Amino acid sequence: MRAALWLITLFALAAAGAWMAGNNQGTVTLFWFPHRIDLSLNLAVLVVLLVVLLVILAQRALSAFLALPQRAQRWRLQQKERASHAALLDSMGHLMAGRFLRARKAAEQTLAKEALLQASGVTLDHAVSLRTLAHIMAAEASHALQDKTQRQQHLDQALAQLQGSAGAERQTLLEGTQLRAARWSLDDRDATASLARLSVLPPAVGRRMAAMRLQLKAARLAGQPDKALETASLLAKHRAFSPEAAESLVTRLILDLLDQTHDPEALQRIWKRLTPSQRLMPFVAAEAALRCLQLGGSAAMARLWLQDLWIPMQANPSVWSEAQLLRVVQAFDACLPAVGAEDAFVWLSRMESAQQSQPRAAHLQYLAGMLCLRQHLWGKAQSLLAQAVKNLQAPVLQRKAWMALAELAQQRQDPVQAAAAWKEAAMVSTD
Repeated sequence: MRAALWLITLFALAAAGAWMAGNNQGTVTLFWFPHRIDLSLNLAVLVVLLVVLLVILAQRALSAFLALPQRAQRWRLQQKERASHAALLDSMGHLMAGRFLRARKAAEQTLAKEALLQASGVTLDHAVSLRTLAHIMAAEASHALQDKTQRQQHLDQALAQLQGSAGAERQTLLEGTQLRAARWSLDDRDATASLARLSVLPPAVGRRMAAMRLQLKAARLAGQPDKALETASLLAKHRAFSPEAAESLVTRLILDLLDQTHDPEALQRIWKRLTPSQRLMPFVAAEAALRCLQLGGSAAMARLWLQDLWIPMQANPSVWSEAQLLRVVQAFDACLPAVGAEDAFVWLSRMESAQQSQPRAAHLQYLAGMLCLRQHLWGKAQSLLAQAVKNLQAPVLQRKAWMALAELAQQRQDPVQAAAAWKEAAMVSTD
């Protein structure tokens, strides 16, 4: 629409100019003694316009000619600036390609070209960022070359460039430099230095996924499963891992934490700190119960920790792996209530109902038989263990079942059956 209006305006001006010029009878007379020059008014106006146009063009040409030295200087500075940026890009490319020596040389060329610019009196707006990135690239290449001296020098210079500076971009570079330094310390197997680098970061930066991953690795390397578990839980909450990997990692960290516990009170404090979902992990609950018994804790406490696993174990044990199911069964077996325990009747009824609802479940038959053995219910224990020993797949449980049958046979004073059971137990390979 705007172009159409301009076109209409030009046509109108052209028509008005033609009408005025066609009907203009005026003349302009120039007296130049002893001459007289008569010109039409149209020609005089045209000559004046041409003179004005020539003056303007001459003025612009003269200005451009006088500005040539300044433009040449500006062009040379632009070339130097582009060369410094090109050297930095070359450094990044060589670093990704694994050419670490070339990457370091290119980064050093960036610093040299930027120094020439500064020496010529030109200060770039992003000079601090450019120098910092060049130092980081040189330090990264030195780290890959195992040149710790050069790496530390460039790291110190990069941090010195950012000291006392302000702005969001420079704050980002400072945080990135600290994260890089923490990763380099972790690669050097220096977990203490890596954790120290991470500890000086602002809280908001420490909650970033990259920082938490570094903190997790450093805490595991430093032998701090408590800190590693806290970090891994946050990472799992933010879906930094797949559900299977997160469960495996958290389980391993909890087991490491349990191994470092040396008294039942500390073990109980650790158990209370675990989340409900962590307490339902088969390996976690089983190892916590076994560790409690190993440290001299009460079997009632261990049974209380395992109680939440009873329903999923009898309802849908297929969601667990064979190793998980075996470990949970071993934990239940180790902490079964003895004669006279307050909850003995509760567990008897619980296991009896579970075994009757699933009469072919060998692990439930085994646990019910072992509980009956603990409660001196010899006949029932004999029947359940005899059924279980035929279907048990785990050699460890199968051997224990045969050994229990041998003890029952000895109590019945049946040496033939006892010898046969002991022989079957000895033939079971637990390798």
